[in-house]
Amino acid sequence: MKNKVVFITGASAGIGEACAEVFAKAGARLILMARRQEKLADVCERLFKQYGTEIYSITCDVRNFDDLEKYINALPEKWSTIDVLINNAGKAKGLSKIQDGELRHWEEMIDTNIKGLLYVSKLILPKMVQQGFGHVINIGSIAGREVYPSGNVYCGTKAAVAFISKGMVIDLNGTGVRVTNIEPGLVETEFAAVRFDGDFEKGRTVYQGYKPLEARDVAETALFCATRPQHVMIQDILITPTDQATVTMVNKKG
Repeated sequence: MKNKVVFITGASAGIGEACAEVFAKAGARLILMARRQEKLADVCERLFKQYGTEIYSITCDVRNFDDLEKYINALPEKWSTIDVLINNAGKAKGLSKIQDGELRHWEEMIDTNIKGLLYVSKLILPKMVQQGFGHVINIGSIAGREVYPSGNVYCGTKAAVAFISKGMVIDLNGTGVRVTNIEPGLVETEFAAVRFDGDFEKGRTVYQGYKPLEARDVAETALFCATRPQHVMIQDILITPTDQATVTMVNKKG
């Protein structure tokens, strides 16, 4: 990955931040995008101090196509050849039965998990096709394979990510651009707290009684996929904690 350009969305925390770190350690140059400017600045400063990583940061919400277009089209020449795009930005909001779901939660998940991924891909993929190489890594979820109680719309968005990823594989065949869909199970990040509208205490209960994945586990999987020889494309990966058998079957102790 030495000197290759890696574009990561949702880079200020969780899996996105972990991807930034493992790719920085591998020698990549990073374009990091996130909504939270202060947290993103902290990540950039830390990685520069630790690895001397060259970083171009963008404060932007993936739900805003006009802003995305402005920032991505204005990338300086030295940053315009993107080798790897990691579509990581995503979220779950609420945990209600579908008949009780909140419209604002549905719209936030659909706009971020599906439309945001499409918006960023729409702006970067033509350049990858033109240059004849590139790698899109979409961070999906085990929820894209199995539906769980009250997961309804979130599971639907991650199923969409799985099918969009497969569509990319088909449509990009022959262009030299590779596509990988990584579907993690339970990963201990801010994810659960965000789902419960910032209730970190409630969020922590999701990860009690077993050893969940760490964000770095997913990031290292992404790095492995990105560093395969050009003739190798890992299309789809399901990664779970050892204690997780299915989306709902988790071996919890105590």
